Amino acid sequence: MAKNITSIKKLNPTAVLTITLLALMFGGGFLSGIWGFALGREALKGVNQPDARPTARKNQKESQLTSKPLVFLKEAEILKSVKTRIQERGKQTKPEKKEADSNTKEKLVAKAEAAQKPPTQPGFPITAQDKGVVLEIRSTRQQEGFLLLDVSLKNESSQPVQFVYTLLDLTDNWGRPLSANTEGLPGELPANSQAFTGTVNIPNSILENAEQLSLTLTDYPDQKIRLQAAGIPITKPNN
Repeated sequence: MAKNITSIKKLNPTAVLTITLLALMFGGGFLSGIWGFALGREALKGVNQPDARPTARKNQKESQLTSKPLVFLKEAEILKSVKTRIQERGKQTKPEKKEADSNTKEKLVAKAEAAQKPPTQPGFPITAQDKGVVLEIRSTRQQEGFLLLDVSLKNESSQPVQFVYTLLDLTDNWGRPLSANTEGLPGELPANSQAFTGTVNIPNSILENAEQLSLTLTDYPDQKIRLQAAGIPITKPNN
C-alpha cells in the first residue's frame, strides 16, 4: 500500500491533468448523446416511416385480391345475359323506327292522293258505268283559255278494253257538238286495272252561252260499251 502511494506521488502532474481532461470530455460527450437521443425520440413520437418499397405495396394489394374468392360465370349465363340486352335494345329502337317509317309512308301516300285528286266541287264526281268500265268526271276548271274536265277511267272487268278518244261525243246544253282533245288517258285499259286519270280539254271560244255539257264515250272497235255522263256544269273563267 505504501508502495502504491509512493508511485502515484511520483507520476508526472502533466499526465494526470491530461487523463482528467480526457475523462471529463468522454463523460460530457456521453451525457450529451443521451440527452440528444432523448430529445429526438420525444420529438418523433407518433411519426411512422412510409413504406417506400413498391414490391411491398404490390404484395399487399395482391394479398387483398387473393383474399377474396374468385367467382367464374358460366358461358350459358353470359350468352343469356347478352341475348337479353340485345332484345331489350331492339324493343326500344325498332318500334320507334317502324312508327316513323309508317308515318312517313302515310304522309307520302296522302300527299300523292291529294296531288292526284283535284279539289272537290259541288255536284262532283259524276259517274258513268257500263260492263265493268267506270268513267268518273271529278271536277272542271279553267286553264289558259280552256275548260278542263278532270276525268278517270277504270276497268273492273276481266277483259281489256280499248278506246279511241277522237270518237268522244261532246255536246252542250243547246245540243251543239263540241270539239275537244284528251291528255293522260290510255288507249287500252287492262283487265282489273287501277284508275287512270287525265283531262278533256275544251276551248272556251266554243262554249259561248253554254252552261252544261254531256259526254259519251264508246269502246273501239266493237262499241259494246257506252259511257254517258250528262249535266256536267261549266266553270266560268274569271274576268
